[in-house]
Amino acid sequence: MKRLALIALLAVAGSAQAKDWTVDPSSTLNFAGTYQGEKFGGKFTKFTAKIALDKADLANAKLDVDIDVTSAATGNADYDGELKGSAFFNYAKFPTAHFVSTAVKESGGALVADGTLTIRDKTKPVQLKLDFKPAAAGATLDVQTTLKRLDFDVGTGDWADTSLISGDITVTSHLVLK
Repeated sequence: MKRLALIALLAVAGSAQAKDWTVDPSSTLNFAGTYQGEKFGGKFTKFTAKIALDKADLANAKLDVDIDVTSAATGNADYDGELKGSAFFNYAKFPTAHFVSTAVKESGGALVADGTLTIRDKTKPVQLKLDFKPAAAGATLDVQTTLKRLDFDVGTGDWADTSLISGDITVTSHLVLK
């Protein structure tokens, strides 16, 4: 009898994990800020994400995202040229950024993911606002956060002036999940 109870307990424990999702290539990862008072925006065209998420099992939820920062594109050749240099992303030395969640929870009726983000050689705590919408054939996950770019040494030297380039950079993502 004890053995049957143990097997049942292990079966339940094994099934208690958030659903794993595959991220569709149509998904987007964008950033926005201001330069000399005018809005600019861009995107990272290459990133991978491992998503395990189920609203009924947030204790086992996990987001793990690798971003190829060399894929940053603003549509402005001058901006794109600066992004690759040592004052910004320094592609040669730091070609990737990485976010990994430490907890996903409900807060005020919305989901948030606490985690760490590493850009260049700086790792900082970050909180992401999540809008997760499961559907019959998949799901979508919209993500939003605001980063302090100087916390990650993005835009150093003459570019560190936040009256020139906004210190706050909004990051948004629309993930199509299967």
